[in-house]
Amino acid sequence: MATCEHVSGLPDADPEPRTPKGCQECLAEGTRWVHLRLCLSCGHVGCCDSSPMRHATRHFRGEGHPIVRSFEPGEEWRWCFADELIV
Repeated sequence: MATCEHVSGLPDADPEPRTPKGCQECLAEGTRWVHLRLCLSCGHVGCCDSSPMRHATRHFRGEGHPIVRSFEPGEEWRWCFADELIV
């Protein structure tokens, strides 16, 4: 698995998810998601790019937090938006 410079800036442990039941914005807006992503900088839970609203990408663009991990059961992979790389 590749890595990038952004991995060194991650906390030792994953942050607590702000909205463990789903995408923070989708829950507020009443919209649906396909898969969820957890921001490893702040704990924001956003929906993936296959979801209509793409809130995880919007969060990256708005906040600049580069790395998310899958928030799906049994999945542990991480994605760096800045480098477009699985890390």
